[in-house]
Amino acid sequence: MSEIVVHEIGKSSASATVPDVAWFCLRSQPKHEHIAAEHLRRIDGVEVFNPRMRYTRSTRLGPATVTESMFPNYLFARFHWQELLARVHYAPGVSGIVHFGEKWPTVPDQAIEEIRAQLAGDGVRVIPNDVAAGDTVEVSGGVFHGLQLVVSQVLPGKQRVMVLMDFLGRQTMVEVGAKSVIRRDSER
Repeated sequence: MSEIVVHEIGKSSASATVPDVAWFCLRSQPKHEHIAAEHLRRIDGVEVFNPRMRYTRSTRLGPATVTESMFPNYLFARFHWQELLARVHYAPGVSGIVHFGEKWPTVPDQAIEEIRAQLAGDGVRVIPNDVAAGDTVEVSGGVFHGLQLVVSQVLPGKQRVMVLMDFLGRQTMVEVGAKSVIRRDSER
């Protein structure tokens, strides 16, 4: 992956080494990446990149599909820093622009493109919940919520899986709905 370049800004424009238009990493308020991204998109001259991922999470009510930021509390924006630094910094949902004193790291275009290559056209990476024999899964919802099981066989015609359950000191083979289990060894 590309390296992040650190520049000094805030001095005179003659001594500044930051490119006029560059990608910066922004810190958002907690769980407000999407809000910050939407407000930044409304500013002319600002390009926003908020990579997200969609996966299935286990809840007491059963599996739920969620979409979250790939980098919690962070997103990227490309803008002309001399003209838009203050507007971007104080946009709703933005907590600040990542910097270290007077050093302002920029993210190379190549790094952003490498991340984009891993995502679908809408900026979301979908992490499948497909299960296969041998996978460790967790029951989502119901009386066995949170119970970890091992899939012994996938029964595709019935949309069910055969799992090995350790119940009351005995190992038992049980059929459960494929949609009621979440793969534990996922690549999240």
